[in-house]
Amino acid sequence: MNKRHLTEVQDWMSEQPVVIAPDATLAEAYRLMLEKEVRRLPVVERELIGIVTLGDILRGTPVTSDDVDTETQLLLSERRVRDVMTYDPVTINPSATIQEAAERMLEYQVSGLPVVRNGKVVGVITESDIFRLVVESWSAEG
Repeated sequence: MNKRHLTEVQDWMSEQPVVIAPDATLAEAYRLMLEKEVRRLPVVERELIGIVTLGDILRGTPVTSDDVDTETQLLLSERRVRDVMTYDPVTINPSATIQEAAERMLEYQVSGLPVVRNGKVVGVITESDIFRLVVESWSAEG
């Protein structure tokens, strides 16, 4: 059997994910993403209710002028995370295999999945995490 296919999501996910509340402003979400260097935030209200990506935020921002930077545009916006997030996102269990995570990402055309155990977000697995596994497994073969 090939070891790579049996590797579990929990071994490669980012733990203690940065999450945000649905009532947070888009400016707050944007600043949090920049500060934590992430492109997606699970949206939590007691349990996972959605996900918001950097693309969602940028698409949800009214374009006022080329002279105004993104952060200023976001501050001018009254919009909240709940206005632009994806509700009921595709998730994966921490004990699922990396292959299952990759298949799910391909099937739903997403680049990351919240990792959920008993309704609680315990991590995030992204394409980058899977690429890291591939590179490390190739290095180990050499």
